[in-house]
Amino acid sequence: MKNSFPIRFYVYLVQLDPALGSEIRKSRPCVVVSPNEMNTQLRTVIIAPLTSTLKSWPTRVKVEFQGKHGEVALDQIRTVDSGRLIKHLGAMSTKEAEQIRGVLVEMFM
Repeated sequence: MKNSFPIRFYVYLVQLDPALGSEIRKSRPCVVVSPNEMNTQLRTVIIAPLTSTLKSWPTRVKVEFQGKHGEVALDQIRTVDSGRLIKHLGAMSTKEAEQIRGVLVEMFM
């Protein structure tokens, strides 16, 4: 990675395997949702995978990333070792980041 630590609301290619049961699998783009204060201090990072499978659930945020429409699957958030982050791919827009933050707040209230 170019940065010394993962940045919140940046998108990284993340190796998610091995996965169990209904967990999202394989290497795929994921959004970092953990705060930068955590990302600078810990070797783990909280991520949410991007998916092109549209569900329109309240735990999903519609996004456009690299010209493709999809959703951030906040129902699939997980903590991974930062070594699983393969490369930086880009960042969510300010509007998308705010939507993600809003859904997370609702989920954990």
